[in-house]
Amino acid sequence: MIFLLFGLMVILLVLAFPMMVPLIVAPLATVEVYYPALDPMNLTQQMLAGVKPLSLVAVPMFIFAADIISSGQAARRLTDLVLGFLGHLRGGLAITAVAACTVFGAVSGSCQATVVAIGGSLRPRMIEDGYSESFATGLMINAAGIALLIPPSIAMIIYGVVTGSSVGELFIAGVGPGLLVFVLFSIYCYFAAARMNLRPHPKASWSERLQAFRKGLLALGFPVLVLGSIYRGLASPTEASALAVLYAFVVEVLIYRNLKLKDIYKIALSTGLVTGVVFILLAMGAVFSWLVGYAKVPDRILPDILGPNPSGVYLMTIIAISYFIACMFVDSIVAIMILSPIFHPQVIATGLDPILVGIIVTMQAAIGAVTPPFGCNIFTAMAVFRQNYFSTIKNVWGFLVAYILAVALVIFFPQISLFLRDMTMR
Repeated sequence: MIFLLFGLMVILLVLAFPMMVPLIVAPLATVEVYYPALDPMNLTQQMLAGVKPLSLVAVPMFIFAADIISSGQAARRLTDLVLGFLGHLRGGLAITAVAACTVFGAVSGSCQATVVAIGGSLRPRMIEDGYSESFATGLMINAAGIALLIPPSIAMIIYGVVTGSSVGELFIAGVGPGLLVFVLFSIYCYFAAARMNLRPHPKASWSERLQAFRKGLLALGFPVLVLGSIYRGLASPTEASALAVLYAFVVEVLIYRNLKLKDIYKIALSTGLVTGVVFILLAMGAVFSWLVGYAKVPDRILPDILGPNPSGVYLMTIIAISYFIACMFVDSIVAIMILSPIFHPQVIATGLDPILVGIIVTMQAAIGAVTPPFGCNIFTAMAVFRQNYFSTIKNVWGFLVAYILAVALVIFFPQISLFLRDMTMR
């Protein structure tokens, strides 16, 4: 049964069917062969249950806010602000790109939007500065993945819904690992620039920095609004997502005046399309996950993998490897929907903090977005920067090593993730 369920899914993926097709065909075929007496209405009920939780309302709201911001001036103003403070360092422009992606991730929560918004403005400047096209592309692909770690994060929302974990706690716990990845990427960029013998930019004056800060101040209000409202108990993550949309509208339409009302209509249509895809994946993933549990797949495979009394470090390592492999081939939403119900009971039984595990899972989602063969950031960069596949992935490997190092550090030193959570919400 396991071979039919997962084997058929892999075959359909290799044949380039859209993700939703393997997710529904594989369970239907498995039910038909192994459980013919099972009422198909059960599958329909699971599809509806997959998109029923109220917390999922935050997903389209954060996507809408990200689309408004990506279409406006926030990305450019944030980039100018970061460049004013970091541009004079060795590898300053590359470090600026990493920092801009980190800050914009706190604004948008979308790694694809970050590739487009930050990469569109900074990648040409990096190439003019002497960075190779492949290095600039690899940097943008990987740095954009930090958007999944810095709240708001769609992956965290999905994990919270599937496992019943607090989305607010996940948001706070993601800040430390996100900053850790930023530091590791910045170190890598520093030495890469030294190897390329690139000269730093002239140091900006304090008047120039103040001017850039004034222009970027409103854009910095997004993460303050989201995290501040949740931390202070003024809003739930769902309510914070609505506030983010309102704030994006006010800033881009009424203050910056870069967008018109007709632009908001077009952006809303785009958001609806993306949201439709996300919710179809959620519904199909819920069916697949339910069938895995109904067939007792975890009871068949986990004892052999984990042993009788797995340690917390060993379990987190197995979880990280499992999600790492899954996210290389399927969308992170699908991986979270399928794997989280398998591992979550073992996480509770072992006494691990579900929030810590959620951050490990989210880090794998970020890695999966940039890892060949099917990382979504790779194909976004190919479309935006008009590069072929192999030149796009040529310089992703050094950054992937930094990602893996960050995961290992969080596994062995959990307070990197949990310190802020414990300080603010416990």
